[in-house]
Amino acid sequence: MARDIVISMPVSERKLIEQIRRSVHGGPSVVTGIGDDSAVLRVPSGNELLVTTDFSIENVHFRRDWPAELVGWRCLTRGLSDVAAMGGEPLTVFLSLAIAKDVPQKWVDGFLKGLLDLAEEFKVPLAGGDTAQSTAGIQADIVVIGSVPKGEAILRSGANPGDLIYVTGTLGAAADALAKLKQPKPGAAKRVSGELLRQLRPVPRIAIGGWLRQRGIASAMIDLSDGLSTDLSHICEESRVGAEIEAEAIPRAQVGTEKMPVALELALHGGDDYELLFTSDPSVSFPSKVAGVGVTRIGQITKSRGMRLLTNGRLRRLQAGGWEHFRGEK
Repeated sequence: MARDIVISMPVSERKLIEQIRRSVHGGPSVVTGIGDDSAVLRVPSGNELLVTTDFSIENVHFRRDWPAELVGWRCLTRGLSDVAAMGGEPLTVFLSLAIAKDVPQKWVDGFLKGLLDLAEEFKVPLAGGDTAQSTAGIQADIVVIGSVPKGEAILRSGANPGDLIYVTGTLGAAADALAKLKQPKPGAAKRVSGELLRQLRPVPRIAIGGWLRQRGIASAMIDLSDGLSTDLSHICEESRVGAEIEAEAIPRAQVGTEKMPVALELALHGGDDYELLFTSDPSVSFPSKVAGVGVTRIGQITKSRGMRLLTNGRLRRLQAGGWEHFRGEK
């Protein structure tokens, strides 16, 4: 087995950029991509731009002993999921990557492969970015440019009292996997495979977000990156409403060989699922699955502020318990 070679910067900046350039393909939205001071983009007529940016930082969002392809995939997922939550279509991607001296070329290659594999799956070209040498660790900033028909972006602020609350997919799988990876057992890096790898490899819900926008179904929407409780609180704050959700209705992921549902706390506060949380007028009906993904009603928007959880017939106050930067670990 070949040994990784540690170098001061993976190849050189120029060679790294050329490596990336050879790996990417243009698209209808990119007039001029990598190679000039700025990319030149084509905006669809009658549309507005969506712009989102997300950091992925070593030892905050990922560990270096995880498969590098997984890290690259998840890095881009963050941006694509934000566009999905607005009901938009991604147009292009920009990546800024800072790498420490001790990062092997093999890791960089794997990271880029994971990111570009997901970009190819959604036909979103990488149109530019930046590279730099980091003083410590790895930092990646992903920028995704998307578009949405003028005036049709789905915001967090559109929920109304009486609206029903829905989520796509199942919740808690990623949090379950991350909890297992944090266990102090030998061989943790080798365990990021099989089921855990699938749990940590979310798929952005671009098709569902677009479907909801096109039909005018969602009054408010957000992606579930920080946890159901925290992301629901964002909708409540922006819409100036409250919410009641039913514990038994939350679609908890089933994990392990016995396919047991994850703990309720993981589904409520875990995050990293990148499913969509949205609200809709109760008069609207739609199928239980959209684009092959389940859609579940979990509660209702209320006029009175604050969030409450219905458990065993009793309502209790629900605090936002998901991830929040600068607060430390959950």
